[in-house]
Amino acid sequence: MNARIAPPVANLDPDAIARSGRTVIATEAAAIRALEPRVDASFIEACRLMLACRGRLVVTGMGKSGHVGRKIAATLASTGTPSFFVHPGEASHGDLGMIQPDDVVLALSNSGETDELLFILPVIKRQGIPLIAITGNPKSSLAHQADVHLDASISSEACPLGLAPTASTTAALVMGDALAIALLEARGFTAEDFARSHPAGSLGRRLLLHISDIMHTGEGIPAVAPGASLTQALMEMTRKHLGMTAVIDAERQLLGVFTDGDLRRALDDEEVNLRGATVEALMTRGPKTITSDKLAIEAAQLMEKHQINALLVVDEQQRVVGALNIHDLLRARVV
Repeated sequence: MNARIAPPVANLDPDAIARSGRTVIATEAAAIRALEPRVDASFIEACRLMLACRGRLVVTGMGKSGHVGRKIAATLASTGTPSFFVHPGEASHGDLGMIQPDDVVLALSNSGETDELLFILPVIKRQGIPLIAITGNPKSSLAHQADVHLDASISSEACPLGLAPTASTTAALVMGDALAIALLEARGFTAEDFARSHPAGSLGRRLLLHISDIMHTGEGIPAVAPGASLTQALMEMTRKHLGMTAVIDAERQLLGVFTDGDLRRALDDEEVNLRGATVEALMTRGPKTITSDKLAIEAAQLMEKHQINALLVVDEQQRVVGALNIHDLLRARVV
């Protein structure tokens, strides 16, 4: 069996590697800084067209511009501007049907001369669909045919060969982000709105998950009467696995809570008759509670603030309707 021969490794110069990395960052940072004065009347008009759009914002671009376009479309969609990406090569083979007269098209091309884009422009223009272009060449064909042109030109690529799209793609991406955030603020888009499009993310769980979604209810609520013995209270705590039990009256009104901490304090108190004491004599009165309409993250904050591991859930009449502990919040990935 032939041994695999490793390819020769060039001499590694740590200083040269670090210098190269810093040069790239400096070049791309300069390209971004150059965009700021270009947030002008054209930028405002592009935002006006997008805000007035009754359909969706269709983003398109080839190659690296296409990759940037996909990200811009995703950012727009998640920040309140309905948007999706269409590949210009596929568009001329049927996907143009995805673009409707009520839409707005955002086309990206560094050169502004991308054949696949220019090929589909007559169809877009014929339908009267507004066209916004982001290019690196204000004199290009795409720039001239666009209703609004956004200048994302750069002085040089970060690639020393001047070939690999680097600073140019960064500039286009930043211009797209600027559009998305300007639209977000113009729409009054909130964190709650963002969470609705990210329900599986940590922010979505924090902003959308309510106490009622995770609390124990019905037979899952640990509860005993005030006259219950210590043994009865401990058995209820053991069965329900929440480390505490509510103490309630016949109308389920909350009288207090008995926890592991209350048990430890009772064991340390020599004056307490553990055999004869009722849970009412050992419970904590006026415990911390929460209502079912509150967010789950609020329960986590309440537990952390008061250094407790469980909460009882009550209604407006202070009747016990649920219970939860820190493990419920962990399972829901709220904390």
